[in-house]
Amino acid sequence: MKCLTDSSRSRQEAKVHFMCSGHRNVVNVVDAYANTMALPGETRPIARIFLIMEYMEGGELFEKIRNHVYFTEKEAREVAKQIGIGLQHIHSFNVAHRDLKPENLLLKEKTDAIHVKISDFGFAKVDRGDLVTPQFTPYYASPQVLEAQKYLRAQKSGKYPYLKKPYTYDKACDLWSLGVIIYVMLCGYPPFYSDVPSKQMSHAMKRKIASGEYDFPDKEWAKVSDLAKDCINKLLCVEPNRRMNIDQFLDHSWILNDNIPDTVLFTPKIIADEEAFKDAMDGHAVELTNMRLAIRQIRLKPIEHSKNPTLMKRKAVNFATNENFLMKQKPNENEESSELSLQDNSAFTLKALKSLRDIIAYCLMMKPVQPNPILEKFPGDELTGLVLDALEKTQGNESIRNAFMTESWDGEKFTSSVNKSRLAKALSEIMLQAERTSGV
Repeated sequence: MKCLTDSSRSRQEAKVHFMCSGHRNVVNVVDAYANTMALPGETRPIARIFLIMEYMEGGELFEKIRNHVYFTEKEAREVAKQIGIGLQHIHSFNVAHRDLKPENLLLKEKTDAIHVKISDFGFAKVDRGDLVTPQFTPYYASPQVLEAQKYLRAQKSGKYPYLKKPYTYDKACDLWSLGVIIYVMLCGYPPFYSDVPSKQMSHAMKRKIASGEYDFPDKEWAKVSDLAKDCINKLLCVEPNRRMNIDQFLDHSWILNDNIPDTVLFTPKIIADEEAFKDAMDGHAVELTNMRLAIRQIRLKPIEHSKNPTLMKRKAVNFATNENFLMKQKPNENEESSELSLQDNSAFTLKALKSLRDIIAYCLMMKPVQPNPILEKFPGDELTGLVLDALEKTQGNESIRNAFMTESWDGEKFTSSVNKSRLAKALSEIMLQAERTSGV
């Protein structure tokens, strides 16, 4: 049973999934209910949608593959064919799935035979040539979906008033995702990946997707048939008008040829690493969440302007606590002597703590605060100046330096875009640990 908060989007998911049910390669919806109820622990009833679906005993497709001792190209072809047949059924209703990925490919039974079904219609929508919202998981996103995201952000920023007509895409995005899935099945890693370890989707990765820049490394691909590579090339075609549609895919020679070799693939060994496999799956979810949040364009009121009574009371308590803490320290005319120790035995002065709070505030506000005297000392980019100031005042603290290096800091500047939410969270956790260590 899938439980959704009742909304127009949830009702759309239920309607589209129910419409596409009743096929061998699509997870079947047995029934759907709308009800208002309070679940255990809830204080009030909430309107919900309940989807009752068939039980997929076999779990996720890639879990099956990674536990396969021998996984061959012929088996990969059969899996791809089943996914294609299910997708053909979905597209026959003019529905774009928009989130085709390994986690949404489930197995009917726990048997040696692989029976794949497509699940999760949370992003699915009827394609009337007006698909605008960029719903996707990073590794499987087509160039058109990334372009839609870029276009939508530009419109919402208000900086480009001439961008009035939205950028649209169609269900051809599902064929691109299918191409990525087949690529991963045949070698164990995606065709497009981030060149920055700390980022699931870097600018370079977006550029490679936009230009269709990928290859077939000899180590894993030397024994894979040319037909399989040709099929992938025709699916990972940047221009949607030149990309294979679902009918052309099912008519491709790789799919129709019964003489596909039983070449044993490297895939199970590559994705068998428990930690690496989990990191990849978690990475998808994290980046998808970041991309969803970025579109909302939330603006927070500066905390010093808030009149919230609870917040004001908390400020007063914190101020009194900090005053008491400072009075317990050894008297010294120099403010720098009031220090908080960290786990790595380095010390933070009050000025150092303020420098970190300035960075957190900058990251959360997403805009510079003017005027800023730090720029007189470290002229240049606002965030770079704040970081240099913090490093100087924290005396090169290792925890702080590592937090910056995670965001591609090279000692003098950031070499790529900064995930400000992640940086703010990392610095907040370090400061919290400092307070806990000090008993504040």
